[in-house]
Amino acid sequence: MRDGIHPNYREVLFHDVSCDFKFITRSTINTRDKGEFEGKEYPLVKIEVSAESHPFYTGKHKIVDTAGRVEKFRQKFGKVGSKTSVAAG
Repeated sequence: MRDGIHPNYREVLFHDVSCDFKFITRSTINTRDKGEFEGKEYPLVKIEVSAESHPFYTGKHKIVDTAGRVEKFRQKFGKVGSKTSVAAG
């Protein structure tokens, strides 16, 4: 490979701040921060969600009841501001 045309591909520390989970992978992402992991310093990227905290992967995934949400909205706001008629069923 030619020098000077490829981004710097190195080990980077990713920190999931929602559950304080850290992992190392290789990346070309540019970072300003540095973080320490297992006694070694790495470029640091802070993230909000990873497989460790995402509801789908943790098994805490909720199924949304859309019909219940619509009824809750109608109870809260009624017909105020409604420009369409609601079919009574």
